[in-house]
Amino acid sequence: MPVHEVKSRPMKQTQFRNFSLGCCVVALIISSATAAAPRSPTWVQLSVPISPPARSYLAMTYDPASGKVIMFGGFDGTGYLNDTWTFDGTRWSRVQAPVSPPARAASQMAYDATTQKVVLFGGYNGTRYLGDTWLWDGKTSRWTHATPAHHPTAVTSPMLFTDPNGHADVYGGFNGRFYQNSMWQWTGSDWNQLSLPMVPYARASAAVGVNDITGEVVLFGGLADINPVNTWTYDGTNWTLQFPRTQPQWVYAGSAAFDRNLKAVVLFGGGSGGIDQNTTWEWIQNPTWEGAGFTWKQVLTAQSPPAREGAGMAYDPSLGHVIIFGGQNSEVPLGDTWELVP
Repeated sequence: MPVHEVKSRPMKQTQFRNFSLGCCVVALIISSATAAAPRSPTWVQLSVPISPPARSYLAMTYDPASGKVIMFGGFDGTGYLNDTWTFDGTRWSRVQAPVSPPARAASQMAYDATTQKVVLFGGYNGTRYLGDTWLWDGKTSRWTHATPAHHPTAVTSPMLFTDPNGHADVYGGFNGRFYQNSMWQWTGSDWNQLSLPMVPYARASAAVGVNDITGEVVLFGGLADINPVNTWTYDGTNWTLQFPRTQPQWVYAGSAAFDRNLKAVVLFGGGSGGIDQNTTWEWIQNPTWEGAGFTWKQVLTAQSPPAREGAGMAYDPSLGHVIIFGGQNSEVPLGDTWELVP
């Protein structure tokens, strides 16, 4: 199982005088209360005609080039997968690509706006950690094996995201011995290691989301030798350790994505000391603070997907909602699809 390779490390957290007037006043009160009521988003399970088989530790992202969510690979409880699926807001479809990345779990991928392709990197195939790079072209529905002159260390569970400059960046991961803290940027043909004044503490399996409004990357949690229960943001130039007033408990392999309705990066689930979680949090701006700072806020939804770790999450513009697929609950792979409805 792919996660065992990482979990084995040490840190395994609202009498009027006449009736008519009274009715008007009551109506106004109800209207005001409704307008002032806080939003109450909830998770709703999608009923799809065809769904990918259950799996965990899959790679998933939204691909603007095709206008679809793309999902690749994962672990189905018995073996490692190399199938490719797309979601158009209504149904999942398997892509019969002529060439495909080798089977793996715990890889990650992100859209590179400069080349208009999805970049996939890393993972674990049951015997070794992977350092190969694959490119998905949503316009042709084809994978291409890239052959860069340089590349990050072969790792499982790296963090891959679209940075504020539109590039696909990879940070961290676990190479079988050590957690990594190096950061690399995809140039379109090669990986370029970035030299930054500060980076988050070395880790793997952290949740990462990118705020489309501020252009800021938000990273939380993960697995590490040094305390990973912290929040970092990246503006395209510098990483900054944040000190929010509230923060989720420690989780690894949580899922995160930016929700345009909530105007917040949403974090769901993850494992915590071997127990899978099903809480929903948002990294949101609090205008009541001096300086209008950001903080984590728990979202109390009417219903929720079952607890899970290693699930895929992405914002689907065709639905106008964040979706989540798969993952595992107590090591049992899941194959359900949920959307977060505001």
